[in-house]
Amino acid sequence: MNKKLAAALSGGAVLVLALSGCSGDEAEDDGKKVEAWAKTFCDQAKPQIQKRADAQQTIISTAADGKPADVQAADSKAFQDIADTDKALAKAVEGAGVPPVENGEKLQQDAIKELNSTATAYEGLRKQVDALDPKDQQKFADGLQGVADGLKRIEKMDQDALAKLQSGELGQAMAKQPGCQKARPSAAPTATSGPASKPAGAPAASPSPAASGAASSKPAAAAKPSGSADAA
Repeated sequence: MNKKLAAALSGGAVLVLALSGCSGDEAEDDGKKVEAWAKTFCDQAKPQIQKRADAQQTIISTAADGKPADVQAADSKAFQDIADTDKALAKAVEGAGVPPVENGEKLQQDAIKELNSTATAYEGLRKQVDALDPKDQQKFADGLQGVADGLKRIEKMDQDALAKLQSGELGQAMAKQPGCQKARPSAAPTATSGPASKPAGAPAASPSPAASGAASSKPAAAAKPSGSADAA
């Protein structure tokens, strides 16, 4: 029931989790300022990257044949957790100050705005999931399909949120920071922690939107998180 969502998330809705660590030689002074900014941001971002990885894993691991009520609860919490991480990342960008690069102020303001917009979009998905009726499995499955479709749209917002920050020398600096490295899910959910198996004779639940969208991560603070991150 969650496979489509997992696929969506895997497709690219992950923040700060996959910068590749290519480095470049910058002018010493400017380079130190850029690295200091990256460290300040990544130190604040680290717990959010972990929380997002855990939320995505929950979505992905929700049993495909689980009870609708269990799938609903898992996806609802995961979407809210991801929304919370986006809000926290926006605060981290703000707290780190204006990036010491060309057009730094605009880069910062755009990232804050886009991260907050993405958070609002994830909260919208949570409300959509909460409004579904788990007692009617067919309608519930159809409703989850709509959630999965919405997740695909939010995916791009997620990728774009910090894309510019993670480019150029700023992105290279973030890629070197431990705090912006990809995070592995804290623990894989056990069979009992996921949705219970469907009752005999009950129709299989449709893929939970969360699972279909949760899977990989991309570069920098705005890349998609794939369990761990190269750098934000």
